[in-house]
Amino acid sequence: MPVPGLEPAFEVVVELGALEDHGMTRVGHRRVVPIIGGHITGAFDGEILPGGADWQVVRADGSVEVDGRYSARSSDGELLYLHAVGVRSGDPEVLEALLRGEAVDPSEYYFRATITLESATRPEFERSVYIASYIREANAVRFVAYRVT
Repeated sequence: MPVPGLEPAFEVVVELGALEDHGMTRVGHRRVVPIIGGHITGAFDGEILPGGADWQVVRADGSVEVDGRYSARSSDGELLYLHAVGVRSGDPEVLEALLRGEAVDPSEYYFRATITLESATRPEFERSVYIASYIREANAVRFVAYRVT
């Protein structure tokens, strides 16, 4: 069997709006974080469009299930849809510090996701699997996505 490798594909900075805490719902503690902008560079260069969001469920241990959906547009109008599904976990005090917007060393928490891409003009994006390693900042998330070879 071939052993998969990782090939850097693109870097993303997603600017975040104010967290919307929906409280306990039938699926758990629901939070929604609006996406208000950002940029993507690498295999696709463009601006992250406002209007997407990260729909989160906070687990009983404080870990966060991530479900981010948003679009990017290149300077020539090409669109890319990104869907990120993953988890952010760590010690409770670290997760609370992140929630307060404090700077936390990324080695103190785990934040990874799978990224699915859709593009009418770049079908090669749809034929690969991507994983990403994230850093949470006060008003943004940054990640590097890797194509699994």
